[in-house]
Amino acid sequence: MSEFTTLPPDTPSTGATAREEAISTSQAPSGSTPPTGTVTFKNVSKFYGEVLGVNRVDLVLESGIIGLVGPNGSGKTTMMNLMTGLLRPSKGRIEVLGVPTSDPIRLFPQVGYCTQWDSFPAGINGYKFVYGYLRVHGYTHAQAEQLAWEALDRVSLRDAAKRKIAGYSKGMRQRVKLAQAISHKPKVLVLDEPLNGLDPMARAEIIAVFQDLAAEGHHVIISSHILHEVDMIADQVVLLTGGYVVAEGEIGGVRTDIEEQPIQVLVRCDKPSLLASKLFESENTVEVALHDDRRGLLVRTKDANAFYLRFNNLVLEHNIRIETVAVADADVRAVYQYLIGTEGEGS
Repeated sequence: MSEFTTLPPDTPSTGATAREEAISTSQAPSGSTPPTGTVTFKNVSKFYGEVLGVNRVDLVLESGIIGLVGPNGSGKTTMMNLMTGLLRPSKGRIEVLGVPTSDPIRLFPQVGYCTQWDSFPAGINGYKFVYGYLRVHGYTHAQAEQLAWEALDRVSLRDAAKRKIAGYSKGMRQRVKLAQAISHKPKVLVLDEPLNGLDPMARAEIIAVFQDLAAEGHHVIISSHILHEVDMIADQVVLLTGGYVVAEGEIGGVRTDIEEQPIQVLVRCDKPSLLASKLFESENTVEVALHDDRRGLLVRTKDANAFYLRFNNLVLEHNIRIETVAVADADVRAVYQYLIGTEGEGS
């Protein structure tokens, strides 16, 4: 996913009509085999009976931190369950690092999954939860013990490892699930709302873990409705609504490609009133609003390139001292609102 792609604004249909449409158009496309170092969806559709899960998804996800963004019911969890092999697609094909998700013996060592919902065996402590998972995976006692402690250390849970999970806080339960997901050193991590319930310090620690894993060449695929966090940590985003992928790529490219929405630019300077009056003379300027403190302005423009050219000329011509120039809506929240029409829960 090296560049941004916007998809046609299909209106998601439901019921038998949508299912028939998906089945008739979801044969795997011909062409070269995708790179083995990617997570690839090839014309994937998933239906629960007559209910649409996801429809006609074509994606190639490179390594790094990838944010899945969309409102409740948009298809984020369905996509995660599909790429981890917990669900089979109704049509199409999914490959994780060259392994089809229909081959669980080869797939499971490559993937770690941290679900949104808690489900722990009664009476178990954190260490046994991770250790037992590794033993089921086929590791020897010594191997499982070493890997379990490494994973618990990585999420800063060693001190609480021998306590029962039933007594853990929400944040600690999130961390022990993450420890289990990374314990067998998978190349692909699929994490459904992994930052829920973490305090600010724990969030910073876990985000650092994600960034380290991405720097090591892993895929870290994160679903979140907290948009500023996605914007802060994700290298790439996939925006979903109604079971359809409506946009995907690097966030800067996402915002630039939304041509029908004026770009908003924040400027802080020593002559905001003068700058505002001059910018109003441009036909590409939609709106200029002065800040309450009269030390800056917010400009909405239809042509960013033309704006910056005129802006530079005005700064030189009138000797304006600039403190800050920044695009004010080049983030996930703005793109989400433009494409999906809501800022999402908890954002």
